[in-house]
Amino acid sequence: MRWQTSRRSDNVEDQRGTVIPRGPMIGGGAAIIILIVGLLLGADPSKLLETVAGGSADSPGLSTGTSTGGTADDQSVDFVSAVLGETEDVWQELFIQSGRTYEQPHLVLFTGAARSACGLADAATGPFYCPGDRKVYLDMSFFRELEQGFGASGDFAKAYVIAHEIGHHVQNQLGIMDRVDRMRERMSEREYKQLSVRLELQADFLAGVWANHAQKSRQILEAGDVEEALNAASAIGDDRIQKQMQGYVVPDAFTHGTSAQRVRWFRLGLESGDMRRGDTFAADPL
Repeated sequence: MRWQTSRRSDNVEDQRGTVIPRGPMIGGGAAIIILIVGLLLGADPSKLLETVAGGSADSPGLSTGTSTGGTADDQSVDFVSAVLGETEDVWQELFIQSGRTYEQPHLVLFTGAARSACGLADAATGPFYCPGDRKVYLDMSFFRELEQGFGASGDFAKAYVIAHEIGHHVQNQLGIMDRVDRMRERMSEREYKQLSVRLELQADFLAGVWANHAQKSRQILEAGDVEEALNAASAIGDDRIQKQMQGYVVPDAFTHGTSAQRVRWFRLGLESGDMRRGDTFAADPL
């Protein structure tokens, strides 16, 4: 990915450091795997955040420190800032074209744990978007886990992950997340999981739309980049993760979509760049 000449975003909040909740904390790859398995089995994400972190989002006793990252770490932060800047430029232009105003989200970098409006953000969650404060939260150890645990490497694989979370911010601004949340009250847990899959697949589609327009405007893609993103989308499909973690697949526990579905919707956004083609809620089949 040609990101070195990209505009850097001013909306990266670097909160890296040591955050220590009360009680034992499971860190790194083990925590990420625990949360992924829990989500696939239908656990409440907010409860998982509290349990894995050893406390609740409102627990006192947190202490913070200062990150002392080296050159490689600094380059990773620079990369995140560049990708965020690319998403800002694309979505601002697309919103203007539709007569809307794009409100740029903030991206919070942290290590260990950090507070969010959605509860305690922990390394276990991987990247996630909180609609309550309109921020993306990212512990960059997730990228290492993505590569080592799931075989998805490369700059554009990382960019796809960030763009997916920004896709949720776009959904939030368009009112889609609110509508889905209101529908939850009238649904069974099984029905809501199916709706959640459609929400996640639309975020994949929006990540592809972003890549399409960024490529048209600034030619950000290099040879192999598309394959990196498609490999990442496939690697974190529900069926593949379930098979890898527990040896069998439980479709009723899906929350993000199968590998094939995630690849399909990202590819559709990438190839079309057309927001009108991303109605995953009406699609049949997915």
